[in-house]
Amino acid sequence: MSSPEPAVRAPRNGPTAPLTVAVTGAAGGLGARLTERLLDSPDIRRVLALDERLGEAGGAEWHTLDVRDPAIADLLRTSGATRDAEDAGETEPSHAPVDVLVHLALDLDVESDPAARTAFNVRGTQTVLTAAAAAGVRRVVLCTSAMVYGALPDNDVPLAEDAELRATEDATCVGDLLEIERLAQRAPRAHPGLNVTVLRPAVLVGGTDTALTRYFESPRLLVVAGSRPRWQFCHVDDLVSALEYAVLEKVDGELAVGCDGWLEQEEVEELSGIRRMELPPSVALGAATRLHRLGLTPSPAGDLAYTMHPWVVSGSRLYEAGWRPTWSNEEVLAELLAEVAGRHTVVGRRLGRKDAATTLGAAGATVALVGTAALVRRARRARRR
Repeated sequence: MSSPEPAVRAPRNGPTAPLTVAVTGAAGGLGARLTERLLDSPDIRRVLALDERLGEAGGAEWHTLDVRDPAIADLLRTSGATRDAEDAGETEPSHAPVDVLVHLALDLDVESDPAARTAFNVRGTQTVLTAAAAAGVRRVVLCTSAMVYGALPDNDVPLAEDAELRATEDATCVGDLLEIERLAQRAPRAHPGLNVTVLRPAVLVGGTDTALTRYFESPRLLVVAGSRPRWQFCHVDDLVSALEYAVLEKVDGELAVGCDGWLEQEEVEELSGIRRMELPPSVALGAATRLHRLGLTPSPAGDLAYTMHPWVVSGSRLYEAGWRPTWSNEEVLAELLAEVAGRHTVVGRRLGRKDAATTLGAAGATVALVGTAALVRRARRARRR
């Protein structure tokens, strides 16, 4: 007979005492930014930073581990400092259990092996949720993407948070994110009393590299004929502030995060100064499918849907709680363009200088087709050799 599962501590109406918070993936990217912000918050007593390597946040208690290791449950239960933290001269260990865990240790790299990426993302989330419940953590905060709503021509503009998740698994990382959403839905039923809050940002910008940010590295903005894309962005700083709202128990449930409103494709072209290249659906989807099948691009054809159809979100639940974005869509687009300046991408494949000089040398509306043809010819020659 198995021993009874430890009871999860009851949630509160906002923090009445400073919290102990654990952050996975704390050594870089979004996790590092959130860790720094929590360390500056008067509502946070201690921050446990969990990653496979030590990060730079000096005030955090660092623990190096793989989030798929079930031993994370013991760490969350006692939250004493590890030998790594002691060797680094970090805060002395204490033994207050963790109140909130923010799970940001995800591999969303477009260049990662898909099978290995899925194994890490799904198994890691499963382990974190189970460990949190076993340790008595009362709240887990997850971060997926507004992409889980799907990009479809009949989507409401904007989408409400409780809109049906109609995405398919055809786009980069979306299958992993959908499975994480399913785990989030099941966890409170399997572990009564555990609160799971999920944030779904729009196109994330600020030190990120995704299939959607690479869209703006192309010499022409690919537009599929007959489609009407709308663009909504989310700056990583605004996502960090929304995550803090979730940590401080100001919001619950599924939360969409993004700038106010959206930009039409024509506005994006005017603001960016990048002209469009319009292609028939059969040509655009066919080229993307062939390139991905040949292994020449990490982006499957499913990524194109998110540049064709709207998936704008309202963010009403955060707004009702008093949160507001500090960045506008226009400002985030300007930052994105500054970040990708000098990079060259064709159908999701980033090119080096030599490839860019030959593949992207053509001008005008044929540039992407020229690039596609060149890449396909190169693959055929390699196969014949």
